[in-house]
Amino acid sequence: MVQIGYTMMTEQAGPRELVAHVVGAERAGFDFSVTSDHYFPWLESQGHASYAWSVLGAAAQATERIPLMTYVTCPTTRYHPAVVAQKAATMQLLSEGRFRLGLGSGENLNEHVVGGGWPAAHVRLARLEEAVEIIRFLFAGENVNHHGAHFDVENAQLWDLPDAPPPIGIAVSGDRSCELAGHHADLVIATEPKPELIAAFDGHGGEGKPKVGQLPICYDPDRDAAIARAHDQFRWFGSGWPVNSELPGPAAFEGATQFVRTEDVAGSIPCGDDVQAVVEAVRPYVDAGFTEVALVQIGGDHQEPYLEWAEHKLLPALREL
Repeated sequence: MVQIGYTMMTEQAGPRELVAHVVGAERAGFDFSVTSDHYFPWLESQGHASYAWSVLGAAAQATERIPLMTYVTCPTTRYHPAVVAQKAATMQLLSEGRFRLGLGSGENLNEHVVGGGWPAAHVRLARLEEAVEIIRFLFAGENVNHHGAHFDVENAQLWDLPDAPPPIGIAVSGDRSCELAGHHADLVIATEPKPELIAAFDGHGGEGKPKVGQLPICYDPDRDAAIARAHDQFRWFGSGWPVNSELPGPAAFEGATQFVRTEDVAGSIPCGDDVQAVVEAVRPYVDAGFTEVALVQIGGDHQEPYLEWAEHKLLPALREL
């Protein structure tokens, strides 16, 4: 049975609201939760971008059962990998073992703020691989001195370590990232239900490990209102990773998506209150081999009715997949 997750999307709600929403998701019966880690929203209409790690710490204290996960953190630019290791170890302690560290090579949208430029994709992946190795050494309790191609670590050691380190997930979008994930990750992360990604991950050592996908939906009893909201806040989603990872800010996403029509969004994102439409949108992930799917309800102000609908109608239907 595929597990169904809830997404705390930091781009569309403030920090206190995000914590309240994940408390509601736990109550509604979601199997796990994930949290985006952004410095900017994709579009100005989303309107938020709080610090994900503070939100996660508060969520760990406000919830009791639901697993927490970054989806995803870039440990190479805004954050140094030694600092990410410390944050993740602390989160594992605060959550009493409910945390997973999802990592990715990042987006220009968020990483440009520290002024280091935005390298080519192959350099970003090389940085990610080195960062994961540093994090693993620190999770093992080692005193780390590292002078690599991309990072220096001087006499680093974690003083508060959980009994079991957080599992590490790596986001993939192509062959090279699947190879990296297969060799270094405890689970794989993807935002598209592509069987070839799962096959490549398995082929590089990922067989039997969790596969976590993500799917945006827009619940609203008024389908036209749902479509309008999805177009307003989520029309960037269909641009694909090669585009989304490169654009530098919300204004660039506004320009890149100015010709996306409402019917384009309605054709790619389940909108309204049709449970079966969501079930059919989740099915390709299941068929591709994903073991978990995190749903994103579009609209920070529309989480409470969504959670009630999910508890009583959506989750029971998805349990039958």
